[in-house]
Amino acid sequence: MACAKIDMDIHEADVAPHRAGLAEPPLVRCYQATELVPDNKGPLHDLLQKQPAVLGSLQIMSGLLSVGLGILFAATQGMEESLFTLFRVSPLTGTLFIMAGVVSNLLFKYPVLLTVSLMVNCGCIIVAVVSACLIIVDLVHWSLENDQHLRMEVLELSVLGLEVFLSAILCFWFTKEKRAKAP
Repeated sequence: MACAKIDMDIHEADVAPHRAGLAEPPLVRCYQATELVPDNKGPLHDLLQKQPAVLGSLQIMSGLLSVGLGILFAATQGMEESLFTLFRVSPLTGTLFIMAGVVSNLLFKYPVLLTVSLMVNCGCIIVAVVSACLIIVDLVHWSLENDQHLRMEVLELSVLGLEVFLSAILCFWFTKEKRAKAP
């Protein structure tokens, strides 16, 4: 908003002189703006009010959890035991979601990344759905003697569900903003 340094005090020269013998109450003057100046909204103002950086931070944290689970799986399970380990599902999805979270966090400072963030989040959804299908195939063909790996795959499946949910919300917000921005 605009700011001006103007003296708003009432000086004696501005006050009407008293008439002889009549005591009038002092005239009270106050300043009232005659025109409201609207605030300038920056680019992506409505989108940034929804705070996509919070969801981006959640994407980064779930991506780190996925990468950690992938490292744990690679260290404790053979390559031929599951599709999850063979295709390195967890590190791949974790890395993608870390990148998507970083781009979503950078939107506040660099609004031109809106299209990039939308594409990265859509790609993450596709990769996460394919990864979830691979995990479900693993769970269907699982032998019950290795119960710990089964629990970790279920944990990774739930993390993928969270990641898809976060990316879907962000994609919805980003497409809504792109439509509002288009002429």
